[in-house]
Amino acid sequence: MIVFDLQCREGGETFEAWFRSSADYEEQRAGGLVQCPVCQSANIGKAPMAPRVPRKGGDSPLAKLAAMQAELLKDSRWVGDEFAETARAMHIGDIAPAQVHGNATLEQAKSMAEDGIPVAPLPLPVTPPSQVN
Repeated sequence: MIVFDLQCREGGETFEAWFRSSADYEEQRAGGLVQCPVCQSANIGKAPMAPRVPRKGGDSPLAKLAAMQAELLKDSRWVGDEFAETARAMHIGDIAPAQVHGNATLEQAKSMAEDGIPVAPLPLPVTPPSQVN
């Protein structure tokens, strides 16, 4: 089976259609059997489409990065918008050091870096535990 993105040359609608082969598509189109699902026009052509080529070697680099980040955060505690205050309190010894992650504004991040607080941005966004279903 092969899938094509097709476009109606009358109304401009784009739609997806499946065929046994490229030759099967050409035969059906030439016979007026391929029609726009909106206006039923047979004036149809292939729309530009990106090739669907699977990656070799398994997981994508993004999937690998997400898995590494999840592994790094498995023993970390989410502190949300209290991240900057929590990191600062740990740094000055007001609370016991622990691995935490959360949100910080750019200004908060710059301030922590200037004060020598060891923090680093995460490469990917983190969904807060309260929003995970």
